[in-house]
Amino acid sequence: MTVAVTVAAVIEQGGRFLVVEELDSLDGGRVLNQPAGHVELGESVVAAVAREAFEEAGVQFVPTAVIGIYHLAARNGHDYLRIAFSGQVSDHHTPTPQDKDILACYWLTRAEIEQARPRSGLVLRCIDDYLSGQRLP
Repeated sequence: MTVAVTVAAVIEQGGRFLVVEELDSLDGGRVLNQPAGHVELGESVVAAVAREAFEEAGVQFVPTAVIGIYHLAARNGHDYLRIAFSGQVSDHHTPTPQDKDILACYWLTRAEIEQARPRSGLVLRCIDDYLSGQRLP
């Protein structure tokens, strides 16, 4: 079995989380996700999460802790290992997608994300673990 390694940035300011809106590859519906993506060959996971946050939301993300490591058997038949990071971005920067596949960026509460359509169950699980104070150095 091949497992793809992905990273996600859980970015919170004032009780709102930065999420990106993208299209689901299976049904074309709009979904919300943390800025996230695949680790490229030879890239560290810390560099990957900073790069993905910039590409998907145009923010300079500085990871400070690992929230958790998660396994996902996705609907597309692939397995993913997601490493979720918490960290900081500038308070004065408006998120702007740099990647053409990202439709928009939003600052939403956990409840608003849950009421919308998260890309997978990991989106809320990472937020819940963050809110519970789970951090690894």
